[in-house]
Amino acid sequence: MRRILSVLIENKSGAMSRVVGLFSARDYNIDSLSVAATEDKTLSRMTIVTHGDETVIEQITKQLNKLVEVIKVVDLNESRFVERELMLVKVRAVGKDRDEFLRLNEIYRGSVVDVTDRSYTIEVTGSSEKLDSFLETVGRAAILETVRTGAAGIGRGERILKI
Repeated sequence: MRRILSVLIENKSGAMSRVVGLFSARDYNIDSLSVAATEDKTLSRMTIVTHGDETVIEQITKQLNKLVEVIKVVDLNESRFVERELMLVKVRAVGKDRDEFLRLNEIYRGSVVDVTDRSYTIEVTGSSEKLDSFLETVGRAAILETVRTGAAGIGRGERILKI
């Protein structure tokens, strides 16, 4: 089962590598990882997307909490949350395909962020499923390059991740 963990860690050199090393040492896979400083510059927030059953996720959470740099771990899947991912896709856009990509861009509520006479670079934001759907609709043959940020998530309502 796909799980999203939100981890508050000290914003210090090596903290992120210790978290990633924990996953590697126990043969757990990280599907995506997003890290940035929070409003408090001494803290960073990591959003880790991984897969595992309840036992695996519980083990990962316990191991993360043992790390000195980790302040708090929250499994966002335990309640309602908002998830977004950003993707930039460069597509081959020549001839009649140019209008088709503009139409798809509108349907997926994307933004064309770069235009040349032979390509478009389109920015799409949303759930991982929405981004996957966009790629499938565009088709492999038209895609020149893809960059994805990985998921970022936050609890809905009053649920917050703070010290």
